[in-house]
Amino acid sequence: MPSTERTSRPPTVPAFVLGELRRLIAVGELVPGQPLRQEDLAERLGVSRVPVREALNTLESEGHVVHEPHRGYRVTALSLADMLEVYRLRQLLEAEAVRATIAAGGARVLVDLRAAAADVEHANEVGDLLAMNEANRRFHFVLVTSAGMPRLERILRALWDSTEAYRRLYYEESGNRQRVEHEHAGIVDAFAAGDAELVIRLLDEHRGHATTALGALLPT
Repeated sequence: MPSTERTSRPPTVPAFVLGELRRLIAVGELVPGQPLRQEDLAERLGVSRVPVREALNTLESEGHVVHEPHRGYRVTALSLADMLEVYRLRQLLEAEAVRATIAAGGARVLVDLRAAAADVEHANEVGDLLAMNEANRRFHFVLVTSAGMPRLERILRALWDSTEAYRRLYYEESGNRQRVEHEHAGIVDAFAAGDAELVIRLLDEHRGHATTALGALLPT
């Protein structure tokens, strides 16, 4: 059964194609280094080549794919240097988001943070790594969307989009998934205490554990 049947279509065909290609890369159905033929992707998704070409251009700007003259597109190969750069940018921007979110206050933020953490735990318990990844993203973006800084949020979403494949690799190890749950709990407690600098420090450690684990697996 085609993978597209598991996903309801967004309002437009281009949005559907872009979302589906992102998902196929995130879950590893399109693997790093794999050539991407527009005709094959169009047939797989049941669309023309035009929205596929548009989606590939967008994915190239996000860092998901690369284009080589006379050879076409391929899924971006995983690289430690690339991941470290993205995570460093996240470190700087997410710290600002946390400070703004805590300064703004609001009990709803804490409720949403706890709910997302619970969704991460449930997805891990039932072995649904895609759902766990999605819940993990919601957890982190609770701290971002509540900051009231839409430009910063857009930049962070692009950075997250570019590293979905790294998180998939990290989640393949059960010990890493358990660590994520434990670290999320600490972040929630620090947020509940209103300690912005502790939340930031715990987020830095959270990313650091991921980059250390992945550093043993990725080429420089």
